[in-house]
Amino acid sequence: MLRTVLNSKCFNSMLQLAAANSDAAHFWSLVSSMRSRGYGISKTTLQAATESFRSNGMSKDADMIQKAFSAHSRNAAVAEACKILRSDADELSKLDKLNQLGVEVSDEMVALVVEKIGQFPRQAMVFFNWVEQSAGAGINWGKVYNAMAKIIGREDSIEEFREVLRKMSSKEVGLDKEVYVILIDRFLKRKMFEDAVDLFRFAMGGTEKPSAQDFVFLLKKLVVRDDMDLKLVMRVVRIYQKAGNEVKSSVFDAVIKSLRSVERLGESGRVLKAMEHGGFAPDSTVHGKAVLAMCDAGNLETAHKHLARVEKSGHKLDPPVWSALVQKYSLGDDVDMAVSCFPEMLERRSGNQVGSALEVLVYGLCRKKEAKEAFKVLKDLVLEKDVVPWQSTYKYLIHKLIRQGHLKEAFDVLGLMKSNGFPPYINPFITHILKSGTVDDALGLLNAMSSEEFPSRTVYMRLFQGLFKEGRHEIARQLLLVSPGSVQNHADVLDLFYKMKIEEPTAAL
Repeated sequence: MLRTVLNSKCFNSMLQLAAANSDAAHFWSLVSSMRSRGYGISKTTLQAATESFRSNGMSKDADMIQKAFSAHSRNAAVAEACKILRSDADELSKLDKLNQLGVEVSDEMVALVVEKIGQFPRQAMVFFNWVEQSAGAGINWGKVYNAMAKIIGREDSIEEFREVLRKMSSKEVGLDKEVYVILIDRFLKRKMFEDAVDLFRFAMGGTEKPSAQDFVFLLKKLVVRDDMDLKLVMRVVRIYQKAGNEVKSSVFDAVIKSLRSVERLGESGRVLKAMEHGGFAPDSTVHGKAVLAMCDAGNLETAHKHLARVEKSGHKLDPPVWSALVQKYSLGDDVDMAVSCFPEMLERRSGNQVGSALEVLVYGLCRKKEAKEAFKVLKDLVLEKDVVPWQSTYKYLIHKLIRQGHLKEAFDVLGLMKSNGFPPYINPFITHILKSGTVDDALGLLNAMSSEEFPSRTVYMRLFQGLFKEGRHEIARQLLLVSPGSVQNHADVLDLFYKMKIEEPTAAL
């Protein structure tokens, strides 16, 4: 049995008959079948069906067939245009064939073609050139140019992209925010940093300007790139400010965070300077953050120069900034620079507020030089600059001095402790004297300890008892001989020596 194959002409005849009989259900079923076969509604059928529907009061169907016809015509034109664009013909031949289509360029057509050839920038450029030549007054150039920019904004068509931006400027067409976000992300991922900055500049001149978040995002990307270009940093800040925006201090916080993420805090000063050249006016707090960042990175010389420069220009940085610089110098290889910076720090804060920095300085001096050198520095600061060290600093220095054999200086530290109101720290002295000290060592401690608040006879008793326990009886007796009468005749002292005298013969047996 032969099966009849219906062609487009048969379907169109059937459509006219269904419309004449007001059979809308059958009519639209036929339309669906035609679409599946790639057939379209002819103009004759369009006119006949429209008249039939309207005469029978079926205006809704009449409107629908108009839309269906327009959609089919548009889709057919789009398909043919894409076929032409994908051919191997040269550009002029493609333009001629597009002109021969005889279709009206509309926003919808442009969107459909772009959707199909979006991955082929060269084809897209031919199509857009034709659109510019053929479009009528009703075309929405904003949509057209944004579609163009979205497609050709890539490395292999960057010159064409720049030309599109120039055309957009001449027609006063701005960049849609959605398109800007897509392009800026593409440029940055492909390391097209200069083009990203140019795009930012163009977008800032439009109606949908990049937001503060967009500005910070771009700035952060610029400072973490492998080969950071400070000129681009300066340009972005300048562009943003010229558009009437204020660069807030929080922007530099974000920059610092980004630099830290790539272990490049040492560049903080250079980045800040570039931002200043772009128009950013950092306050003292921002400059302080830059110095601290450079200190954290170990870039101390640059940090010091930056600090000196900004203070010379009138800024007064917070005391902790100087303290951080001193501490970093103290822990590094240039402890002498820490010593020279200390007076500058004292000009900005009182002597009882530098304990942390002084402790680190003393530690650094003891590590790099000798405890005796640390003592000299501390003594000068206490006596001449009214600096008040922490108690822990005094204790640390005493241990170091005793260990290195500088007992006299250690005794002097006790005097400094007393002048600052700290209780005497005698344990390391007593331990040393009991083990290997001389009578003169003991007298030095006793003289340093003598005061109404701390009776020296208490120390005498600890020394006598300890010396006997260590078996150094002769040293104990010699110390007793040079002790004051109030000590020699004290009941506790007499009892101790009497007891030791009785025990000695027994021990000898």
